Amino acid sequence: MKKFLVLQLRPEDEAADSEFESILKVGNIDRERAYRIRVEQESHTNIDLSNYCAIIAGGSPFDVSIPRDSKSDVQLEVESFFHRLFDQVVPADFPFLGACSGNGLLGRYCGTTISGKYAEDVGIVPITLTEEAQHDDLLKGLPKEFGVLVGHKEACDQVPENAVLLASSKQCPVQMFRLKNNIYATQFHPEANANEFVIRIRIYKNHGYFPPEKADELIDNFRGVETPHANQLLQRFVEKYR
Repeated sequence: MKKFLVLQLRPEDEAADSEFESILKVGNIDRERAYRIRVEQESHTNIDLSNYCAIIAGGSPFDVSIPRDSKSDVQLEVESFFHRLFDQVVPADFPFLGACSGNGLLGRYCGTTISGKYAEDVGIVPITLTEEAQHDDLLKGLPKEFGVLVGHKEACDQVPENAVLLASSKQCPVQMFRLKNNIYATQFHPEANANEFVIRIRIYKNHGYFPPEKADELIDNFRGVETPHANQLLQRFVEKYR
């Protein structure tokens, strides 16, 4: 039985572990059906896609838009890994869902400019689905507008060439896109809930996502927040490729 390959890019153990558990829980993935790789810790020359049914990639504190000489060796290796991975995934139209960092990494691979022009503060924002989304297996039947969890310092400046735009927000035009039939990227976090974001706010309070002194206020704002439709997107991805 093939497994879901879960790729993580977070150097912080608590954040990575929490994200992994959230992916399993929200995605309804049995633990034995997931194979986890922390890309920032392990060196992988190649991934044999035949071992997996689909790939889910989490977020990270790395910004792909910063100058190369400002990137750590770890970040450069992570970016190199994903370039090699997309060299396999894209031609094969292999099932892939990348959240937040996945949006930037896949967008850049496809030739799109990534910058801070469409950054969004940590919070919950409404996204609007496009007409094309109404025919997509992950989104059809969902409300045309629903809330998602965001927090990013960079984003795609435009939709990648030959990709289909599926969702936008007021501040960030490229919230979700699909490449070919099975390759997806979201700028928001379909795997997360309020508790998960509280953990990330605490861990990343000094990473430039928000003024550190606002951490407690942000945590209070997230109490009781739910994003069921965003979570449903991840669940549908898992169910489709299980």
